[in-house]
Formats: sequence, C-alpha cells, structure tokens
Amino acid sequence: MDSKDKKSFKDIIGEVIFRHDTPSSKAFDIVLLVLIVTSIIAVMLESVKAIDEKYHELLMILEWVLTIMFTIEYLLRLYTADRKWAYITSFYGIIDLISIIPTYLSLLSLPTKYFSTVRILRLLRIFRIFKLTQFLGESKVLISALKASRPKITVFLTTVLLCAVIIGAVMYMVEEDAAGFTSIPRSIYWAIVTLTTVGYGDIAPQTPFGQFLAMIVMVLGYGIIAVPTGIVSAELAKAQPSEETQVCYICDTLDLPKGDQFCKNCGTELGKL
Repeated sequence: MDSKDKKSFKDIIGEVIFRHDTPSSKAFDIVLLVLIVTSIIAVMLESVKAIDEKYHELLMILEWVLTIMFTIEYLLRLYTADRKWAYITSFYGIIDLISIIPTYLSLLSLPTKYFSTVRILRLLRIFRIFKLTQFLGESKVLISALKASRPKITVFLTTVLLCAVIIGAVMYMVEEDAAGFTSIPRSIYWAIVTLTTVGYGDIAPQTPFGQFLAMIVMVLGYGIIAVPTGIVSAELAKAQPSEETQVCYICDTLDLPKGDQFCKNCGTELGKL
C-alpha cells in the first residue's frame, strides 16, 4: 500500500472521536454516553447524605476516574481537530471543557463539584450519533422565534415588574407587619408570587381591602401567564424550518446549504454524518 494512503495515528484517533459513521466511532460515542450518564448519576447519589456516608470513598474514586477519562478525551479532541480554535469555541467544545473543570476546582475546597451535572448537555450528541440531526435544525427555529420575541417579551416583563412594585407598595401601606408585609421589597415578593400564581402562602393579606386587591392580582395572573406563550407561539408560526441545510460536526453551524462541501465557519469537510 502506498505510504500516502496510510492513515496516521492522529487521523485514526480523529476519525474515532469526531466521526459518527464508522463502527469504531459509533462504539466510542455509545461508551462515552454511558460514561456521561454514569458520572451524572454518581454526582446525584453523592448529594444523598445516607448514600454518601456509606459509599463516599467509592463515589469519589469513580468521579475522579471519570473526570480523568473525560480530560484525556478532551485533549485528544483538541489534538486531532484540524481547526482547534473552531472546536474550542464551539458549543460542544465549551461544554466538554466546562464539564471537567468543577472536579479540579473542588481540590481548592470550592463548592463546585456538583456543577459537574453540566455534563448532561454532552448527551445532546445523541442527536448526531443516531442520525437525528434534523432535530438540531428544529432547535434553530425555536431559537429564532425566541430572539424575534425578545423585544415584546422585554416590554411585557418590564410592565409586569412595574405593576408588581406598585401593588407591593400599596399592600405595604394597607397591611400590618404581623401579616408579613414588613417592607416594600417583601411586599413586592408577595405580588410577584401571587401574579405568577405560585402562591407559597408564607404571606397573606388580612385586611378586607388587601384581600380584595389580592383577588384582582390572582385574576390578572392567569392573563399574564398567557401573554408570553402567545408571543412565542406567534413567532414560531412565522418561522419556517429549512430542509435544505446540514450541520457541521466540529463547530455545530446549523444553517449550511446541502450542496456545500465545507463548513463556511471552520472549513471542515461536510457530508460525514
């Protein structure tokens, strides 16, 4: 065989790590997903005091073994990526890095270990592994709708906050401290809780006027909940998903035309998924 046709160690590792269309790369991805789920479960179990007291040392060893494995995987991805900066700044590149940092920061006695649950975002790779990249395109439609809704929702939320301040100030004036309305900020807290129909019940008006105002706020709350839903729904109806796009598996650019052979963002060869 010609030496030019032989794949280097870097090419072989890169194919296993980044590709999703070969038996070895699929096996790697599935094992990776299993390890991610295992690490998340371990972190959750460690937060249960009864389990942590009995298996603390075992859970710590498991966490460090998995963290070291994820660190090696990240370094290999960085080593084999043709455009390293494109991978580092991509969504998955950032998540891969963030997922291993909390465990190392815990060595400095910082309470960051439980932030390792961010690793669950790495499970989004399942869409590409199992040929479900069309759902990534649908996510772009949702993001576009949310961006288009931003000005209207900003105005809406500002209005709601202003109303909450006014209602809170009124409740502070008509209610006694014994009812829980000890300050305007505390009263604003009650107004927001009531407007959102959460209703913790830790503060409740006692005067007739306060109870009447509370009823008005409760009724308004149902209408307030419906407004942002309607705004986003209207924008979703306007957004049209494109069926003529593909996804870059390195930098995760979603709106690449089907006919393109290379990613316009990072230059990666497309059509590998």
